Amino acid sequence: MTPPRPQNPGTPDPSRNPDPSRIPDSARIPDPSPNPDTNPVGTNPIPDANRTAERLARAALTRTIEPGDQHGGRCLRQYGATGLLARLTTPTHQQGSLGPTGERRIHGWRTRAAAAHPEHDLATAHTHGIRFLIPGDPEWPTQLDDLGDARPIGLWARGPGDLRTWSLRSVAVVGARACTPYGTHTAAHLASGLAERGWVVTSGAAFGIDGAAHRGALSAGGATIAVLACGVDTAYPRGHAELIARITEQGLVVGELPPGSHPTQARFILRNRVIAALTRGTVVVEAEYRSGSLVTARNAQRLGRHTMGIPGPVTSGLSAGVHELLRGEATLVTDAADVIELVGDIGDLAPVRRGPVLPRDLLDPTAARVLEALPGHGALRAPDIALRASTHPDDTLAKLYELHALGFVERHGDDWTLSHPSRGTTNQRRGGT
Repeated sequence: MTPPRPQNPGTPDPSRNPDPSRIPDSARIPDPSPNPDTNPVGTNPIPDANRTAERLARAALTRTIEPGDQHGGRCLRQYGATGLLARLTTPTHQQGSLGPTGERRIHGWRTRAAAAHPEHDLATAHTHGIRFLIPGDPEWPTQLDDLGDARPIGLWARGPGDLRTWSLRSVAVVGARACTPYGTHTAAHLASGLAERGWVVTSGAAFGIDGAAHRGALSAGGATIAVLACGVDTAYPRGHAELIARITEQGLVVGELPPGSHPTQARFILRNRVIAALTRGTVVVEAEYRSGSLVTARNAQRLGRHTMGIPGPVTSGLSAGVHELLRGEATLVTDAADVIELVGDIGDLAPVRRGPVLPRDLLDPTAARVLEALPGHGALRAPDIALRASTHPDDTLAKLYELHALGFVERHGDDWTLSHPSRGTTNQRRGGT
């Protein structure tokens, strides 16, 4: 049961005491499933009114606690969203009320919680076609639970796709921002191949490999998810405003931060854990030793996801991080078929790789030895060919006639020579149709 909030003196602050009735009906997402933070497994579902209060509290906490803050995640797990927000918005704070969490951290939380307006954020989101997802919603991807206390408090999502369903068949394609034409082409080709086979491409909408991956998926008419390090109503980087708008129309744009939030370097790094958790595996295309895409790959490894890399030239510093990754537990891949063989279902095997089959590859061993015994220029008689091929003269003559019928050799009296294209010979049989 949610603890009662203490009465604040003076005019009540709607951000501290959110009124569920003020949320637009279309912004509500009722769900009969229990809330994993406040309801034990197997108990009755939380009533809709409490569910709405939970959503309001989590919306406020997305402005209060930074993404990936495990201290905040531990408090959220211990007290629940409404209980934690109640403790952060009391007029007076009792030291130690949030366990071992440091007082400086709590002071920052309380300051931001006092300025949060979750009703306004949810109304703004609804105006822009943004929905706020929390654990227990039908669209919430349960694989995010693998992050433990670093799990997102909630996710703001924009676009027609269903995040939970799409994440079940998704692959992350990440890499360097300052990539080469080789990296751009490879990422786009890989993403389009995955999209053509019904897989969702997830990335971070950054310049370079991320953008190429999104464009590759979109060009194939496929689905793609962009995980942002800012509010989903903000196009960042600004140079990708058109691309992000296309993803919003054809795919999904998601983020942990409420509308209007700006990106920071730390938020970019922490965003990578969400990309890794949402997908079955992560492919790195071009990355230096200190690339942020390697953070995504390491997060994927810690979560038990497949980690893959596409090699580049050994002389390219932009591929040095990928090569180091491949020396560890990552798997080398070259195209969509290789990736699907790892992350897909049983039987999704990549085709056998082999070079072209030449006509002489189909010859039996004796015929091949006889053909090898003929000089590149000049002619030999059958006994001399048999000596060089270490075969019986009768067998040699029989094989020479086979080779002649196949167009490999020519006879000039008692001499035999190789057929040459310049003489107009072919591999077609002679003397017949």
